[in-house]
Formats: sequence, C-alpha cells, structure tokens
Amino acid sequence: MSLVADQLRRLDAQLDRIPFSHLTSYDATQAPIDLDSPRVKELLRTIKALSTTSGSQTVLPAWQLHLLLSQSNLFPETPEEASASQYEAELEWRLVSKATVQTYGIILDTLLGQIIPLSDHIWYWDDVLSSPTYSSLYMVQTSPIRLWDWSRVIYHDSKTKLQQYTSGGVSITGVGSDINAESVQAGVSQRWSRFYGIVRATIRERSLINLQQTIMSPVAICQSEARKKQANLKRLREMTSSGLGVLIDEGLVFGGNGSDDGKSDIIMSANQEWKGVVERSVALMDMVLKDVLTLDVGVADFEDRVFAGVDEDPELSIQAEEDESSRPMVVARRLIDLLEVQLPDHLEAAEKLVAKNGRPSRLVRYWLPATVLLFSSTTILRILVNRKEEILNWIRDLGVTVRDFWFNWVVDPVRKVIGTIRHDSNSEIAIMSRDSLKADRESLERMVVDFALDKPNAATGASSVSESQVADIRAKVREGDVTPILRAYEKDLRNPLRGTVRGDLVRTLLIQVQKTKVDIEVAMSGIDSLLKSQELVFGFVGLTPGILVSIGVIQYLRGVLGGRKGFRENRKAGKCVRVLRNIDRILSEATPSPNNLLSYKDHGLLVCEVHVLRQMAHGLLPADVKKDFLEDLDDLANLKGIQSQTRALDRLRWAYSKWLR
Repeated sequence: MSLVADQLRRLDAQLDRIPFSHLTSYDATQAPIDLDSPRVKELLRTIKALSTTSGSQTVLPAWQLHLLLSQSNLFPETPEEASASQYEAELEWRLVSKATVQTYGIILDTLLGQIIPLSDHIWYWDDVLSSPTYSSLYMVQTSPIRLWDWSRVIYHDSKTKLQQYTSGGVSITGVGSDINAESVQAGVSQRWSRFYGIVRATIRERSLINLQQTIMSPVAICQSEARKKQANLKRLREMTSSGLGVLIDEGLVFGGNGSDDGKSDIIMSANQEWKGVVERSVALMDMVLKDVLTLDVGVADFEDRVFAGVDEDPELSIQAEEDESSRPMVVARRLIDLLEVQLPDHLEAAEKLVAKNGRPSRLVRYWLPATVLLFSSTTILRILVNRKEEILNWIRDLGVTVRDFWFNWVVDPVRKVIGTIRHDSNSEIAIMSRDSLKADRESLERMVVDFALDKPNAATGASSVSESQVADIRAKVREGDVTPILRAYEKDLRNPLRGTVRGDLVRTLLIQVQKTKVDIEVAMSGIDSLLKSQELVFGFVGLTPGILVSIGVIQYLRGVLGGRKGFRENRKAGKCVRVLRNIDRILSEATPSPNNLLSYKDHGLLVCEVHVLRQMAHGLLPADVKKDFLEDLDDLANLKGIQSQTRALDRLRWAYSKWLR
C-alpha cells in the first residue's frame, strides 16, 4: 500500500459522503423513472468502476481511465441526449469527480516515479566529481561521443561554407571547350585543396570559439560538463518536488475537519463548492504538467506561474459563460486531454531531460571493456579449445572432490552419529575385542586351578586341594589375586636350576605373563568404556569440520547471489536508515512559512522520502507493528507543523530502531 493509494482512498471516501439532499425542485415521484433509465444505469456503472474500492487496483491505469471516460455518456451527440434531470447532472458530476481523483493519483505516481530515480543520477555525478580517477574514466567512456559531435559540427560548418563558396559566382571549373587531361587533373586538385582549406579554416574557427575548452584539460572539461548536468538534475528534482507539493497541498482540498462522520462543511454546503474544487484541481494538474519541466525559471516563479494560470484559466466555471449542465462535459474533455496528450508529452520530455543530463547509458559506460572482450574473444576461444581436456579434467576433479568431501566428511559422520544415538553395534568405538578379556580371564583361572591341583604343596602348602579351596582360588583369580602362583614362584627362585629342570619355575612364570596380559586388558577395557561413554562427542567432533565448511560455502554463495533473506533485510534496513537521514536533512534545512509549514518543494521531497520508506518497510516489520509505523509515517507526511513532523521523525527512530538498524 502506497502513500498515493491512501490519499486516493481518503478523497474517494469524501466524495462518497456527499449527500443528494441538496437537490432542489426535484420531483420525488420522478426518481424511480430516472433510476430505471439506461443512461443513469450506465453512469452508475462507470462511477462504480472509477471508485478506488471497485477492484484490486486503487489507481487505475491511464489507458483504462481514458477508456472509461470515452465510453461514458458525458458527450451527447445531439442536444436531446443531454442530461434531462437534475439527478443525472449530479451523477455526471460524481463521475467526473471520481475520474479527477484517479487522474490525480496517476499524476502523483508519475511525479513520484520521476523524482526517486533522480537521486541515483545525482549520486553518479557526485562520484565523477569527487574522484579524478572517475573523471578520467568518464572522459574515456564519452570520448567517442565527443569525437562524433565534434566531427558532425565540423562537417556541417564546412558544408555550409563550401555551398556559400560555390554559389558565390566564382568558377572553379575553368572556361572553354578545349580542356585537356592536365587541366582536368589540375581542376580536381584545386578543388580538393580548397576543400581541405575550408575544413582547416572551420577547425581553426571552432578552436577560437571554444577557446576556453582549448585551454582547459580534457578531464576539467568533463568535470565541468558533469557539474552542469548535476545542476540541471537538481533543478529538475526541485521543480518536480515543488509540483508534487503543490498538487498534494492544493489539489482536491475539499476542506472540512477531515473526520469520518460526514459533516464536512464544504461537502454539506448548499452552494456546491466541491464542484469548483474539482474544476480548480483539474486546472492545477494541467498547469503543473505544462510548467514542471521548465528548468530556466526558479521554484518560486514556477509556483507563481502555476497559481496565476489557475486563477486566469478561461475554462473555470467562475469565468466561463456556459450552461451549468455542460460543465461536467468540459471537465471530462479536459481530463481526456490530460491523459491522452499532456501526460504522454510530459513523460517523453522528462525522459529526454533525464537521458540528456543523467548518467550515460550502459553502452557508453561499458563500451571499452566490451570492445576489449570482443577483440580478445578469439584468443580466449583459442585458449579454451587448446586446453579443453585440461578444463574438463579440472571440472571433473572439482566435482569428484566435492562429492567425496560430501560423502566422506558429512554423510558418513552423520550416519555414525545416528548409529551411536540408536546404539548400533556397528558404530561402537572400541580399541579391543568385545570378548577378549573374558577369554583371557577364564584361561588364567584354569591355569591357576590346574597348577594348584597339580602342585598342591607348592600352591597351598597342603597335600591336596578341596573343592572349596578351588572355588576360593577361582574367586581370588577373578579379583586379580594369584597368591598360589606367587608362592610357588618364590619357592622355585630359591633353587632356580632345579625349578627350571622340573618346569615349575617356567610354568609359574608363564602364568604370570598371562596375568600381566589380563591386567593390561582390564586397563584397556576401562579406556574402552570411557571411549564408549563419549562416543557421541567423538561423532560430533568428526562431523563438525564438514558441517562448518558446508555452511561457510552455502553462506558465501547466498551472499554472492543475494538470495539470503537476512542479507536482504539488513540491506533494506540500511536503506531505511539513509532515508530517515534524508528526511532529517529536509526538516532541518527547510525554510518554514509564516504559519510554520513546509514549502511546496520541501513537502514534495518529504513525501518522496516517506513514499520510499513505506515501500521498504513492507516485509521488514511485523504485521502488528507495521500498522503503527504507517500511522507515524502519515503524521510525518501531513502538514501539521515542522515541530510536529520532527517529533514524528524522532518517534520513528526510537520506536522502530529494533528493525531499522
């Protein structure tokens, strides 16, 4: 929803509140007959089509509005087809009033669309003037155009002088009938020498005329041209803003208190002043479109000329001596002229002004790199053809690398993490076999028990070992106690040679090796249990590098392609801050009128900035906050005094700083 759409809805609502109770000398019994007439039905249908609430579009396109006005019954072919009743005449006024509101919206949209892009052109010239590098680049970019203009001027001047010389009565071909080849050749040479002399004289004269440009450097000439074009664009923006401010402040002002109760004093007045407001607004739009592109006058002169033209307009009802019943037809014809002639002419003239004073076209700005690319295209193509296989291999290797990275560092770690979460046996981390400790511990038990049964005297000090003692030995071995083996080992160490010959010393030594193996496996089992308890952590550690690299690449690509929503929102918020800064400058530098209101030019600039801010706020603010934001923007755009507008600007800054930063 734009500012113009809101303005049109308010005006349309004011027109809808105009009552028919002021009709005088109207027979109430005639009302059913009038309502059933085809002309009344056609007028009502057109009025409904012109209303802002009739369709999805608040502002109708110019062609559709022109079609509705042309097809309406406002232009009777014969006097008998003219409005025969006061009710029909009132409907005709309602129709032209609705059409005036739509034309008003079209012109406001046109002026807004012309003012907003001018800032980009002005900033371009700021860059050219602020940097010698950009000035030199602009000189190179525009050098073909300058050369062409200079050659064309020299050609036309030389052609004019040659025609004057030829028509001067002096014969350059010779006299006589006996002309030999040498005389013909001498005549041709003389003609060429005279032509070259004329061209040299023309170049010399142009150099004397443009003596100042001859003294200045090419970069200084470009800067002077850029400065002149920037000044013209600033003047155009001021004039267009002034015209926009005049239309907003003075166009279709029906008066009243602006409340919604329908008690407007002018609308309810019996002297029909609202019709005069419609006529005056049409004349105002006419004068603004005629003079808004006149850059050789000041803003104050433009405003005085517009108001003087409206006051002296011969087609206003207060000055024209025409029948009151024909006034709607006059207004409708003027609206059609605005839509059919003046608005297209204004658009064409504005495009020419911007094309003449705005930044150069893309062809001018990029002809140099395009030319370099064109001349080097054969070399580039040759390199591509000669290195076709290498390039294909690079692309293929890049694809394989990306695929392997994705599967080996992202997909496989994710699978392992999922398997760990689900306690998948294939995903467990282990540094030893699952049943290795159990088998070695049972083997150690059997070794110790067998040694105790074979050598009870050495193991226990008794001649035999009972079942209870065997069970006790087994239990102690499970706890790591191999005391019987150590006793036998200590005893055999007293006589190592005898113990070695008998084999007991070697046997106890090997059992202790098995005991050491079991102890190591117990320690490894503890480490294995610790790893299993942190298995999910290790899985995420293995997954982190791949995820970080993938996220970084995706964010980089989104940033390059501009598809990231957060990036767009941050950029839009930055633009909103710059728009608020522009509004602050407008309010700070404005020269208030005696009643403490902004001038037409400053109000037009303010409305443009508010319009841009409304468009950028769409999608940036939540729905519940956006309503309050639009209310504050309306307070900022309405003429309630500079102090009130400054407070509204401060409120916008602190109330919505969360989204506009």
